Amino acid sequence: MARAVYPDGMTASGSAASPLPRPADRPAPRSLARAGGAPRKQIVAWALWDWGSASFNAVVTTFVFTVYLTNTDAFGGADFVSSQLGWVLGLAGLLVAILAPVTGQRSDGSGRRRFWLAVNTGVIVACTAGLYFVYPQPELLWLGLALLAVGTIFFEFAGINYNAMLLQVSTPTTIGRVSGFGWAMGYFGGIVLLLILYFGLISPDVGLFGVTSENGQSVRVSMLLAAAWFGLFALPALLMVPEVKRTRAKGVRVGLGASYRRLFHEIATLWRTDRNTVKFLIASAVFRDGLTGVFTFGGVLAAGTFGFSSGEVIIFAIAANVVAGLSTVLVGLLDDRLGAKRVIIGALIGLVVAGILTFVLSAGGQTIFWIFGLLLCLFVGPAQSASRSFLARVIPAGQEGEVFGLYATTGRAATFLAPTMWAIFIALFGSQVFGILGITLVLLIGLALMLLVRSPRSDIPA
Repeated sequence: MARAVYPDGMTASGSAASPLPRPADRPAPRSLARAGGAPRKQIVAWALWDWGSASFNAVVTTFVFTVYLTNTDAFGGADFVSSQLGWVLGLAGLLVAILAPVTGQRSDGSGRRRFWLAVNTGVIVACTAGLYFVYPQPELLWLGLALLAVGTIFFEFAGINYNAMLLQVSTPTTIGRVSGFGWAMGYFGGIVLLLILYFGLISPDVGLFGVTSENGQSVRVSMLLAAAWFGLFALPALLMVPEVKRTRAKGVRVGLGASYRRLFHEIATLWRTDRNTVKFLIASAVFRDGLTGVFTFGGVLAAGTFGFSSGEVIIFAIAANVVAGLSTVLVGLLDDRLGAKRVIIGALIGLVVAGILTFVLSAGGQTIFWIFGLLLCLFVGPAQSASRSFLARVIPAGQEGEVFGLYATTGRAATFLAPTMWAIFIALFGSQVFGILGITLVLLIGLALMLLVRSPRSDIPA
């Protein structure tokens, strides 16, 4: 495994190394087009997968289908369904944590990264469409939960292949803006689809195609449209982004046992030769869970502490995604000029400050939440995007899927932090508003860990 070299001429393990030159083609070109590489149309095709995938994140797991399950008495009541949902998705997360690095590793050398992205995307689309058959009947709860779990697992697998393809459509001088463009497309895709479904099917008494809310029809038809949305917008990436070059001999198959033996060997090697990357994986796992917590509990906090109605929560959610999407695009340009680490540090500082001010000024009511809640969202997207671009800059060639698999695994391993700290602070102080401090503490710990990570030369502007 190649060693990362830092500005002082030392490798991550502390031994001397010949200084590596900085990228010769800085300053970065202002266009998204990759100099000597992927044209603009391939970058857009790659990002459209993110646009389409928002149908699963925003519609299935966040705002529509899971709400349908927990708020429909026929499934067993909110408390029971919420508990079962947590257990099922927790099991799905555990399976992802176990299988993600091996899944990425096995696709790296086969020259079939695009193929596996197509397979995983197909499973997600099928699971989403299958949710149409989850009528409000007690026995169908488990069908809904099973489809959610399988879709979640394959969504994480698809994300590994998709993230690894970032290096196929960018260069060291454009990777930040391309990554930010993809993240922003995901935010905007979710906004557009939510607006279509809300005003076209869910809100009206009689929606498009004569759909009503009887037997959960409006939600179930929304799942069909969400599936079609993802399938349609995934096609450009599957058809236009070139396949990764094969590095393993044709016909050679890697068994599961051999994959794990190689995985453990590479982890040990990574720790010995590039300990800085391991530190980043740990730091990013912590602060990414804090970022997830901002969105996960934002709506709950808006309704419970600041008195937002259900409609106002949706309006805030749309505004939050707009702010996060725009800031991700704009800060993606700074990523290539300032370096991903500086963007991450700046975003985390902004998040911590905004979180503390939201808590301190919470007596100010909805106006305070609108101001500082949107300020939080301003920093979430850039931190997520820069985290991906930082890792992409330090991955040894040919190991993109494997290391992004570790990235997914470490992220999954830390998913308990934000919910736990949220619950602990509320239990200790007896008020939901103190949950803000729990999420802020997770972000602060992630910031402290990120300060210990050193920037390789590829992340330092000329």
